[in-house]
Amino acid sequence: MPRDDESADPLLPPEHLPGGSGGVWRVGRTVRRPVGPWTPAVHELLGWLAEQGLGGIPHVSGIDAKGREIVSYIEGRGVPVDDEVVLDSVLVEAVAWLREYHDLAESYRPDGPRLWRQSGGPVALEPGQIICHNDPGAYNWIIQSGHFVAMIDWDLAGPGEPLDDLAFLCWTAIPLYRDIGAAEAARRLDLVVDTYAECGPITLLDAVERRMTTATERIAAGIERGDPGMIHLASRGEPQRTRDRLADFRTRRPAIEAALA
Repeated sequence: MPRDDESADPLLPPEHLPGGSGGVWRVGRTVRRPVGPWTPAVHELLGWLAEQGLGGIPHVSGIDAKGREIVSYIEGRGVPVDDEVVLDSVLVEAVAWLREYHDLAESYRPDGPRLWRQSGGPVALEPGQIICHNDPGAYNWIIQSGHFVAMIDWDLAGPGEPLDDLAFLCWTAIPLYRDIGAAEAARRLDLVVDTYAECGPITLLDAVERRMTTATERIAAGIERGDPGMIHLASRGEPQRTRDRLADFRTRRPAIEAALA
C-alpha cells in the first residue's frame, strides 16, 4: 500500500495533472484527489468491482495525510476530445468495456442507501437502475498503445439507467456534440449499437438528448450548491455550453437519422 505522504520517492516529485477541479496530483505510482461526502460510496463500489476482477479501473489505497484519496495511476494518455476523434477500434473497445461493467454492476446492490455526489442525500437503487459511471466521456478514457485500457474519474458514479451511460459516452466519443458529418456520425453510431447490443440507434439518439439535458440540470444544481467540480465547469462555460451544443445537435439529428436509413 502506498505511503500516505509525498516522500515515498524523492526522485519523483508530485506532478499536477490536468482535468478535475484543479487539485489532482500524481505522486509516484498513485494519484491523489480531493474527497467529498460521496467518496465512501465510490470507494465501496470500486473495491467491489476490483474483487469481481473488472479490469480498466483505478484501485483505491485509502486516504493520505492531506485528506486526499489515493488511487492507482494508470499508464497511458488521455483523449483531447476537442482535437481528436478516437479510432473505430478504440470506440468499440470502450463500448465493450462499458457493457462488461454494466452487466457486472447489475449484481451490485448496496445493503442500504448511499450518498452519491449528485443524489442530494442517501438514496437506494430503484428497479431498473444500476450504479452508473455517469461520466464515461472520452476525456475519462486512458489509451495505451492504441487501445482503450481504463475508465477513470468515478466521482460522479451513482444510480442511473445503463442506457444513460452509453448515451453520455456517445456524446463525446462518436462524437455527437460536434459536427463530424451525418454519414460518419451514423456509421459510428451503428458501431456502438452493434457492440453494446441492447438498443437501436434511434433509441440511443433519444437517450442522448435526454441524458445531456439531465447533465445541464445537474451542473446547474451543483453550481447552486457550491460543488467545486461544478464551479470549475462553470469557468468553462457550463451548463450553457452544453445547452448550445444540444441545440446544434437537434438541428443535425434529422440528417443523422437519414444517413442511418
